[in-house]
Amino acid sequence: MLRKICRNRCKSVPGLFFLVCISFASALSLTAQTTTGVVRGTVSEESGKAIANASVTATSIDTGQKQSANTGPDGTYELDLPPGNYRLAFEAAGFKTLEISSATINGTVPEVLDAKMEKGEAVSDKPATTQQESLPNAPSSSTTAPSLSDLGLSPEQAQGNAREQALLDKRTHMLKIHQRMGLITTIPLIATVAISFNAGGKNTSSASRDLHAALGGLTGDLYGITAYYAIRAPRVPGTETRGPIRFHKAMAWIHGPGMILTPILGIMAFDQKNNGEKIHGIASAHNPVAIVTAGAFGAALLSVSVKF
Repeated sequence: MLRKICRNRCKSVPGLFFLVCISFASALSLTAQTTTGVVRGTVSEESGKAIANASVTATSIDTGQKQSANTGPDGTYELDLPPGNYRLAFEAAGFKTLEISSATINGTVPEVLDAKMEKGEAVSDKPATTQQESLPNAPSSSTTAPSLSDLGLSPEQAQGNAREQALLDKRTHMLKIHQRMGLITTIPLIATVAISFNAGGKNTSSASRDLHAALGGLTGDLYGITAYYAIRAPRVPGTETRGPIRFHKAMAWIHGPGMILTPILGIMAFDQKNNGEKIHGIASAHNPVAIVTAGAFGAALLSVSVKF
């Protein structure tokens, strides 16, 4: 019976090792393709007073693509942009538009661009039109476009919600760290699975078990850091979980408890082996639980690394 169990474990562990390797390679490839740079700074008046809810628009000089963000209550902003050359425009009610004609963004060092805006009306790029002559039945040139208040929108509704924007920025930042830590955690996880072949053998030295336990502990610590950034990332009201992210969260309900139970069972099995005993009782569930846990972790990585 023991030989049959060992044979089944040996068959399942290489398959798991292959799955985790594929998920790690795919996730690293995706991360390499989505490398972004960061531009941040503070928008303020000439007196130094911060300007909240100012609009910051970055336009790629190479592709023409635009990305915008609003400053927070302290006047700070942050944009995640693909590396390249950009033109930045700063706009705020009651201030003249300020433009930075060229800024180079790379994926290694954050670019800091502060802006001091001058009070006054925004400068329009449209040429001024000449006054039309008073002709019979000619349309009036004094007709103005309806204001936002004419359309029933209050100034609070017309402006972006700085608090929600700040929450979204913080959530995005923390989930990026969560993704990177998940990829890093895969490295000791693969190593732990790889040496598990020898760690439970009959003629195993204590050194193999010690290494297996150390790598397992490192995997658990990194996993805890990874989970922290996912759990502590602030929720933005009104957002829905869709597609692969829903599956990713479902897998967390499997590999989360598994990451807690696996080391507990591993310690019990470790003590039994060091005492010269065969692994017995609940400790014998260490290997199956570890296999299910690693499989769920690999599936969670694949769900957000491969486009369906």
